[in-house]
Amino acid sequence: MTTTIKPASDVLEKKEPAVKSNKASVYKTNQLNLWYGSNHALKNIDLDIKENEVTAIIGPSGCGKSTFIKTLNRMIETIPSVKTSGEIIYRDRNIFSKKYQVEELRTKVGMVFQKPNPFPKSIYENIAYGPRIHGIKNKKTLDEIVEKSLRGAAIWDEVKDRLNENAYGLSGGQQQRICIARCLAIEPDVILMDEPTSALDPISTLKVEELVQNLKKEYSIIIVTHNMQQAARISDKTAFFLNGEVVEYDETNKIFSNPTDDRTEDYISGRFG
Repeated sequence: MTTTIKPASDVLEKKEPAVKSNKASVYKTNQLNLWYGSNHALKNIDLDIKENEVTAIIGPSGCGKSTFIKTLNRMIETIPSVKTSGEIIYRDRNIFSKKYQVEELRTKVGMVFQKPNPFPKSIYENIAYGPRIHGIKNKKTLDEIVEKSLRGAAIWDEVKDRLNENAYGLSGGQQQRICIARCLAIEPDVILMDEPTSALDPISTLKVEELVQNLKKEYSIIIVTHNMQQAARISDKTAFFLNGEVVEYDETNKIFSNPTDDRTEDYISGRFG
């Protein structure tokens, strides 16, 4: 079976004209700066990310894409040399405030990584892990959460008779959807995705992309991708990062069809990056 991925231009022709969003902001960054030691990795980032949209972060390797989304759940703070300045406002609260507990933030902001990383446990235990950590012990309640999460990740029908099998026995694409289901089990508000399909084959990639489109009805999704066609297919807005700065941030249709900055056009057209 051959799966053809359409170019960005074909996708964009079929999209509705861009309209101004009246949606609430889920994240606002104000003059966000980040340093790894003396390396200034993020420079004065100002972004307003809306709820129930897919926001794509694009740009060449080393431009700060992954660093940026790892600041959104404060995962970046696990690196000792990191320093930050500015603000990240999540739902009207500054996540850098000493009053904001990181555990509280991470129950609301889930993360899906580049390579599938299921726990070395059964499919069931992978999904039930988060709810158990948050105090849910009732078996019937856990069963309901597991089924709902697997259905939400569009994999229930594939694994419903294999729940006690080790998740490592699944294909790469299935493992990634198990990781998405594990994320959904804690009922987050935002899902961060760092190159979630880069290790997958084209068929699995399209399944994850279809899933992302369905999930935005209930969640706000921020996805880092090197794949221009993917960004054009699935995102509502796109931010182009270069050398730690946001060069351009706009409706995806405009970014790909009529960018304001020549550097954006050069990157999208493949002249660099």
